[in-house]
Formats: sequence, C-alpha cells, structure tokens
Amino acid sequence: MQFKILYPGAFSTLEVSLKQGEAIKAESGAMITMTDTVDVESRLEKGLLGGLTRKLLTGETLFFQTLSAARGDGEVIMASAYPGEIHILELDGAEEYILQKDGFLAAEESVDISTKAQNLTKGLFSGEGFFIMRIGGQGKIAISTYGGIHKISLAPGETRVIDNNHMVAWSANANYKIEKASSGWISSFTSGEGLVCRIQGPGDVYIQTRNSPGFGSWLRQFIPTR
Repeated sequence: MQFKILYPGAFSTLEVSLKQGEAIKAESGAMITMTDTVDVESRLEKGLLGGLTRKLLTGETLFFQTLSAARGDGEVIMASAYPGEIHILELDGAEEYILQKDGFLAAEESVDISTKAQNLTKGLFSGEGFFIMRIGGQGKIAISTYGGIHKISLAPGETRVIDNNHMVAWSANANYKIEKASSGWISSFTSGEGLVCRIQGPGDVYIQTRNSPGFGSWLRQFIPTR
C-alpha cells in the first residue's frame, strides 16, 4: 500500500494505491474519487460502543469510511474538508500519538484508533474536550491540518509552549499541561493568547500554522449585523 501527497500546500490531497484485498479507513466524507475496483462502506471503529464513544466524547464522526480494493488493484484520492497540508506518519507499533479531533484523515487498517481521557483541567481548557484520540499500532496514518504543518522534535526534558489552537498531534509519552499564557488571567486573554499548552519531551509535536477559531474571529468582522 502506498500513500502519496498530491498538490502539497494549502489544497493538498492524499492518493492511496491499494493492492487487491487491501483496505484503508478514512474520515467520513473524505473520498474525492476512486477506481471502480474499490468498494466503500461505513463502519463503526471498535463497534457501536467505540463509535459512540468517539462521537460523543471527542466530537469525531460516528462512522469511518472503509475503502477496499475488492476487484483488483485500486486507487483512492481524498482530502479533508478544510484547506491545509497533509502529513504521513509511520507507526512502528511502539510509539503512540495523541491527535486533536479534526486531525485524522486516513490510515491503514492495522492502525488502532481509540479515545484517551484527559483530566478535568485539560478537558475544560484545552479546547479538545475531556477525551481526545489516541493512535497506535503499525502502519501509515495521514493527518490533516488547517494551514501548513510544522514538526518540532523535543529532546528529553526540553519544553515548548504552544497555543492550544495550533496543536495537531504529539507523542503520547510527552508530558503536557494547560496553563495561562502569561502570569495573570487578564493579561493572558487581552494578549490574544489565552491558554497555552506546555509540553515536555522527549517526543515529536506537529503544529498547524493557522487556527480555525482565529479565522472565524477575523471573518466575523466582515459579516453585517443589525
């Protein structure tokens, strides 16, 4: 199975080449086009309970698409609903990642997708809710971002402060906490930063160069109101 990114940049798409009998799972509605050798069906990841957990607790869709090369080799092209880059992660079965709720695009069937509980503080203030997605197993996974994607590799003990709305994915073994951007609550919010994530290595962090709440705030100023 091969993953290839087409049109890198703001309007990137993912091309997946499948051998007969191979299948991938993807975010519902991600498929743009596929060969007629490929079948698409909706499937609940980890059954009804797993699907409901993901829908109710992370905000992710209840169903995944399963695209199978049933009648010979096939090809699928897909993309996320918003403009931005796509990045491919190779999971080796040892390292796991935490993924923000809009970051999943597609993965090999061998990749395990589950939910992870955050503590009360993280759930209230991270912007991701009390549960986030946990990705493990072996195989390729394509993550999508709003804007460009930037990777930060943290050495053991190295710390980075990141705006919550720019977090996409990070190593599950990295320690992180949610805190004010500055010393006081008023200055934190008047600075425009509000709450940030302080994350400590070792591990990799993938951040996006734009954030949807910021774009929404910018857009609202042009919408007439009574």
